[in-house]
Amino acid sequence: MAQWTGTQIAEPGLLVQYPYGECVTPKTNHPSDFRVVQRKSTMLTDHLFSASYLLNVFSVVGIPKFPKEKISPKDVEHGDSIVLHCNPPKGIPPLHIYWMNIDLQHIPQDERVSMSRQGDLYFANVDENDSRNDYCCFAAFPRLRTIVQKMPMTLTVTRSKHANDSSSPRATTANLIKERKPRLLIPSESSGRSSDVTVIKGNDLFLECIAEGLPTPRLTWNRVDRGVTENYGKVLMVEKVTAADGGRYTCIAKNALGETRHDFNVHIEEPPSWVEKPQSGVFSIGENLVLLCKAIGNPEPTIKWKRNGLPVGDMKPSRGMVTTREISITQLQLQDSAVYQCEATNKHGTILATANVDVLDITPELLTPDGEEYVAVVGYPSYLHCQYFAIPTPDVTWTKEDSLSRLDMPSYYQYPNGTLEIRETRKTDSGSYTCWVSNSVGKSAITATLTVRDATKVSVVPKNPQVLKSHSVEFKCYAEYDSHLRHHFKISWRKDGEELDMNKTEEGRIIIERDTLLIPSVELEDNGVYTCIGSTSLDSAVDDSRLTVLYVPDPPEDLYLSEKQSRSVQLSWTPGNSNNSPINETIVEFEENRWEPRKWQELIRIPGNMTTAVVPLAPYVNYQFRVVSVNGVGRSRPSEPSERYETPPAAPDKNPENIRVEASEPHEMVMKWEPLKPMEQNGPGMEYKVSWRRQGIETEWNDETVKKHSLILKNTPTFIPYDIKVQAVNSLGSGPEPVVITGYSSEDIPEAAPSNIIVQVINSTLAKAIWSTIPKDRVRGHLRGYKVSWWKTRSRLDGKNHHPEKHSLTFNGDRNDGMIPGLEPFSEYRLTVLAFNSKGAGPESLAYDFQTPEGVPEKPHFLKILNFDKESVTLSWGPPKKPNGIVTGYILQYQIINETDDIGLLHEVNITNPSSFSLRLSNLSASTKYKFYAKACTLQGCGKPVTEEGITISEGSKAVGKITEAVKPTQKTQPLEALEPGTAHTVRLVTKNWVDNNSISADVIETRGRAYAGIYERISTQGWFIGLMGAIAMLTLLLLTVCFVKRNKGGKYSVKEKEDLHPDPEGQSIKDEIFGEYSDSDEKPLKGSLRSLDTDIKTAESADSLVEYGEGDHRMFNEDGSFIGAYTGCKEKASVESIGSSTATFPFHA
Repeated sequence: MAQWTGTQIAEPGLLVQYPYGECVTPKTNHPSDFRVVQRKSTMLTDHLFSASYLLNVFSVVGIPKFPKEKISPKDVEHGDSIVLHCNPPKGIPPLHIYWMNIDLQHIPQDERVSMSRQGDLYFANVDENDSRNDYCCFAAFPRLRTIVQKMPMTLTVTRSKHANDSSSPRATTANLIKERKPRLLIPSESSGRSSDVTVIKGNDLFLECIAEGLPTPRLTWNRVDRGVTENYGKVLMVEKVTAADGGRYTCIAKNALGETRHDFNVHIEEPPSWVEKPQSGVFSIGENLVLLCKAIGNPEPTIKWKRNGLPVGDMKPSRGMVTTREISITQLQLQDSAVYQCEATNKHGTILATANVDVLDITPELLTPDGEEYVAVVGYPSYLHCQYFAIPTPDVTWTKEDSLSRLDMPSYYQYPNGTLEIRETRKTDSGSYTCWVSNSVGKSAITATLTVRDATKVSVVPKNPQVLKSHSVEFKCYAEYDSHLRHHFKISWRKDGEELDMNKTEEGRIIIERDTLLIPSVELEDNGVYTCIGSTSLDSAVDDSRLTVLYVPDPPEDLYLSEKQSRSVQLSWTPGNSNNSPINETIVEFEENRWEPRKWQELIRIPGNMTTAVVPLAPYVNYQFRVVSVNGVGRSRPSEPSERYETPPAAPDKNPENIRVEASEPHEMVMKWEPLKPMEQNGPGMEYKVSWRRQGIETEWNDETVKKHSLILKNTPTFIPYDIKVQAVNSLGSGPEPVVITGYSSEDIPEAAPSNIIVQVINSTLAKAIWSTIPKDRVRGHLRGYKVSWWKTRSRLDGKNHHPEKHSLTFNGDRNDGMIPGLEPFSEYRLTVLAFNSKGAGPESLAYDFQTPEGVPEKPHFLKILNFDKESVTLSWGPPKKPNGIVTGYILQYQIINETDDIGLLHEVNITNPSSFSLRLSNLSASTKYKFYAKACTLQGCGKPVTEEGITISEGSKAVGKITEAVKPTQKTQPLEALEPGTAHTVRLVTKNWVDNNSISADVIETRGRAYAGIYERISTQGWFIGLMGAIAMLTLLLLTVCFVKRNKGGKYSVKEKEDLHPDPEGQSIKDEIFGEYSDSDEKPLKGSLRSLDTDIKTAESADSLVEYGEGDHRMFNEDGSFIGAYTGCKEKASVESIGSSTATFPFHA
């Protein structure tokens, strides 16, 4: 059974209550006949529950109408006050009232005429203009969409008969009688000097004062700190008042005759509101119940308790107690279950709070199914649920596996609803768990299984890269996840938190392929944080990397010139975006349109954090500026140009530089200088004032002004010093005082030659020339140096005269001696010396003849092994090409060598007959490798050795060598005569004009023995063998062809290779006598007794060294650039030739 309670419904016939709780209204014929009234009620449905509802109650009303009445006209004398009443009909609020005439034009309102909040029209005083017969009051009801009009009213304003006669003395008296001090119409005088106003907290407060009087009174208020005035100061409105808005408010009406006032005592009250409400709950038998209820309001509300909608009387039994703020019951029983209500009421309203109290006694019932399986991830929290319903409140216990002990370790937490949390899951947490729920009525349990998987991990590389714009960047997402979850694992990418679609990313600029994100050409908008999300069905992991795109700065903007001076201006600008690379420098450039228009030039550079610079300027320049920013990537585009600024002209600040006198025709002096640049001229009319005078003779300056940057003086003596100065001059004045320099008039060639020539011979290749310098007055110019020339006239060895091939060296002018290198030993020479200046060379000195002594000879032309037996060998050699003197004999040396660094004792044979060119050596060891040395000697010593190597034959074997006839260069094969079976042979390919043992190629072949001939014959008849051999032969020929081409046509050759390709024909005569086979071998330093040879070699080399002459630096011979080319190359060639050697190899039986 439903029951309606709450505010009593007073309107008869409004509601009809039916047994099941329906609430209906009677029938009506028009929708506008309803008025809405809101009321709060409570419906009780049974003994356990209740509900509160806010009802919209409809009250039946009629359509608002003004009564039909006849309104009498109102006659008022001029200056009196009057009120036109509206008295609008009742209707559904809100209500809006308007005063208008019959033409629906508003009646003008001001401080004299105004409408009150009730809708009446007040006149503080009237005049003739207020007379009219159509004062209409309109009432508008927006909710009803209705506007109703009151019958028009007539107002007639008249003057007294004396007031109409201005000549009457009583007219002035009548006007004075009408003037009066203000009198309040609202509030009326009957309310006294003060009144009380009550307003509900949170509502708007309206205080109204309307006064009459003549002159028209003015209304003011004493408290307007929160409020605002309306209706020409006659209404004070305070929105949503609080307790602080309470107190006294005073309105004051004042005119010239006095004032009146009224006090409003404002009281702020409020309806009841809850501080504490009774709480519903479920309780078990025997528990204690306390329901609290506390409310506030102004006036203080009264509190009443109800049980199941009925008032609660005093509960005298010992189990309970009721007060205005509390109901307490001890030892609850089942019959204590009920709906308890607390009602708080004051004059502004009633509030109701409901608490459902249920007393139950229920065995634990588990709501979570038994046997649940949970899957968790390592490192994350896990939750095992155990939801129950039980009264009294049960005790919940969790156990693991077969253990009966409670899980109460710090890693576990049990919620009041029975859920078990494992704060940080580990692999060891896997297993079976049991939840036990028990109270005084009974006990229940469920089990759950927990499986723990490995956590997902991701890592993005590279970390936070910085990439130049238009370059590429690739992010790689490395992931680790549990193998059981591999079918559910997926990778996704985000940029700045927004998902990146793998199939649709940035118009194809970003390429995503599962774990890889590639941007082939990054743009500035690609800046951001890129996040990789690796997720499974259980967990997810994220890692991110911030991409910073670097680019040149954006161009500066908003260039502005200020503080314009004749030599400076302040330039300001707004820097552009740095594009992730700090601006470290700013460049200010300028362009001027007078000399080089449209050409931008750098002016100054300033630190990148500055946005203002004082720019230095030059006079007479029409400037325009632009700014360029520089960061670590590069330069920005230039800014837009600034406005132009032209500096005024001025006299020059500097004079020309680099003033000099250049070589010219005889008896002329050409003075030249560097002209001022256009930016240095400072003004128009640039010229140069040139001044000169002879040193020590003239005291007065000669001067001439020219526009070009040179001046020629005629008829000057030869090589005379002058004082010279050049000053810049323009239309505004002259430059600073110029610096005086010394210049000389034109030069002429020296007219004298060096004298007292002497040559001191130092050794066979070096001499020292000494001369006397020429007098300064004979130089006729600046002495540049001395030139020493020499040439060979005759060889002292053969007495032949030589065609003179001149050599020369130049020396500084302060020298009177110099070294003459590169001389040939045992020769006669002639030498001259001359002086030269800038104009040219003077006459040569008388020639001086001198001779060079003998020197150490070069190595013998060749060393050959003519015959090699098992214990002896015959050696042959040729005389040196350059004996450098008279050869007195030869020294032959030999020693045993092998494949290791160990060598045998060095043996020496001295040959005193210079005409002997062969020798047979005996007592050698069989099957032994020897190295042989041959040196030529003069009275000055022995030269470098030529070497050869060979192996003596073994016992019972013999070595036979043979040279075939010459073959054509294009020939690729050569048959050999029948060789002895089962022996080894060395085959060498050499050039026809063979002098030494160099060869093009060599190889060792071994003939087959007779026992294997049949096998080879049978194999050789097989087709596959023939094909294989043919392929090998083709490859071999191809390789040999490449070698020939490279050696004969390829690029550069060493000196040794050139000698092999172009041998001396003098050695051809002995070719047929050569015995055995030969191969090249580089000469290696040997240990033991070979040290004596090394000493000789070093001595020979040091004899020709140039470093030890000429002031400790061989570069002294390059003063005119001739010596290095003529002698250094020859010396290098000689040293290369000196290390050549050859080796002869002879076959032997093992």
